[in-house]
Amino acid sequence: METNRNIMELILYSKPGCHLCEGLMEKLAQIDNLGIELEVRDITTNEQWWAAYQYEIPVLVWRSPTGEITLPRLSPRAPVSQLEKLLQQYVKV
Repeated sequence: METNRNIMELILYSKPGCHLCEGLMEKLAQIDNLGIELEVRDITTNEQWWAAYQYEIPVLVWRSPTGEITLPRLSPRAPVSQLEKLLQQYVKV
């Protein structure tokens, strides 16, 4: 089996006790076909993050070669396969 050389760098804007954020992290951990490097940013530690995301979390951002791109929000009920398809669209860009 060939190893995927591309590492997809993602940022998750979250806060302590966010069950939707925890669910998204669990789904990301289940994706085996992509190399994912996840940085979790606690919005309660940064005023700018708090102002931008306090009503929006979880927010998933892809660090693309050209800059940071906020990914579309999926339903918390979306299966892991749907999240994986979404991410694969960006890897191929």
